[in-house]
Amino acid sequence: MNLVILGIVVLVYFLMVGYAGYVAWRRTSTSEDYMVAGRRTHPYIMALSYGATFISTAAIVGFGGMAGVYGMGILWLVFLNILVGIFIAFVFYGKRTRKMGENLSAFTFPEFLSRRFNSRFIQYFGGAVIFLGMPLYASVVLIGAARFLETSLNLNFTLALIIMAIIVALYVVMGGIRGVMYTDALQGTIMFLGMIFLIFSTYYMLGGVTEAHGALTSMAHFLPESARSVGATGWTSMPTYGSPYWWTLFSTIILGVGIGVLAQPQLAVRFMTVKSNRELNRGVLIGALFIFIMTWGAYVVGALSNVYFFQEKGLIAIQAAGGNADKIIPVFINSAMPEWFTYLFMLTLLSAAMSTLSAQFHVQGTAIGRDVYETLKRESGRSVFITRIGIIIAVIIAVILAY
Repeated sequence: MNLVILGIVVLVYFLMVGYAGYVAWRRTSTSEDYMVAGRRTHPYIMALSYGATFISTAAIVGFGGMAGVYGMGILWLVFLNILVGIFIAFVFYGKRTRKMGENLSAFTFPEFLSRRFNSRFIQYFGGAVIFLGMPLYASVVLIGAARFLETSLNLNFTLALIIMAIIVALYVVMGGIRGVMYTDALQGTIMFLGMIFLIFSTYYMLGGVTEAHGALTSMAHFLPESARSVGATGWTSMPTYGSPYWWTLFSTIILGVGIGVLAQPQLAVRFMTVKSNRELNRGVLIGALFIFIMTWGAYVVGALSNVYFFQEKGLIAIQAAGGNADKIIPVFINSAMPEWFTYLFMLTLLSAAMSTLSAQFHVQGTAIGRDVYETLKRESGRSVFITRIGIIIAVIIAVILAY
């Protein structure tokens, strides 16, 4: 891998992100702009922002790797992601949230709950929970992004951590939710294009859809004995019903992840950034297509990597990755894809991490500025300033935890 080329690609990417943040800053002048984008966000930007925040590196690398272990059964998670995370979230949950949020003049999710139930306690308590509870998650995502810069550009980890934190902090602090959503849309587009190429390249390399899936089905007898003894039946079939393998796949992975999206405040606030239910209806198709390609693509590629590794090395995916499921997708990319795509895939992972980070930092900042400070002090007019301070504090805490 040519570090000079990769460095230039990453630099250009950061400049594009910086420009998106600058445009957002120029269009942000009020508290409503800073926290809910003036409630006038285009459905394409809202849906891509929602999707890019939804899909982190864990969905691509982590769950893609799990698909290499558990097989196509994990595709039920795609169904739940779209049914719950998009359809139910947008059509039922999102429409009510948008309408009530506008009627109540709420800018944050804790404020929405506070005004809905006429309780100031809900607002500052909810804000405190978000501000205190989310840094740990943010630090994990930050570590992943910093490790990317460390390994790909040969940077010191501490330096990579600081660079990543500063870049994300700048466009979130200056542009608010608009800065977050504009950069999310850019990052989501990169993620989408990268995954499209990965899907088509994988099927082309393995001889087509029918041949690839047929080869994977015929490999069932290569499952490790440790997996078969607890219910695994193959990479294209579900585990034996009621077996330990089935329970792990169904309850921990599919249900555990598939229904949790409704409880994430950084996603719920997206519904309050559009002006009408019509925009949410339009966002359903965009969001569903994005989530489908990103999750289905990662899981199918992860499962089919078993065919590639067996044909090339005589190993199944988990063996080729040294027993670490998180390495299945990266090892497959480095082994099977052209060098230029390695650069694009790295930007895909970086985009996934940054879109998730920016949303987390923004929701933490609004939690401390709008929900805690303004509620307890009963002062208005300084929430944007305090929110910016809160974002900076959230970034510092995440860096300390990541370090």
